[in-house]
Amino acid sequence: MCRNITELRGLQPAATPAEIEAAARQYVRKVSGIARTSEANAAAFEAAVAEVSASTTRLLASLPPRRQPPRTQPPLRRPEVLARIAARGS
Repeated sequence: MCRNITELRGLQPAATPAEIEAAARQYVRKVSGIARTSEANAAAFEAAVAEVSASTTRLLASLPPRRQPPRTQPPLRRPEVLARIAARGS
């Protein structure tokens, strides 16, 4: 599978709902091959993102604590990504 899928288990502080949704969106994009949704596939795409987000939330809640944090920070915690998102919003 994609090596770029973000590890969320063991983050301090714990993964936020936004980080879980971003990882779910990344996964659904990868497995569906859809980079940008259209009217024809938007509903199915968003339903899949919601299902993967819910499953991920349940999974993270049920796993024991991790001994070591993930090797990399999730994108939504990286300053350069936050700056890019802020620039898009302006």
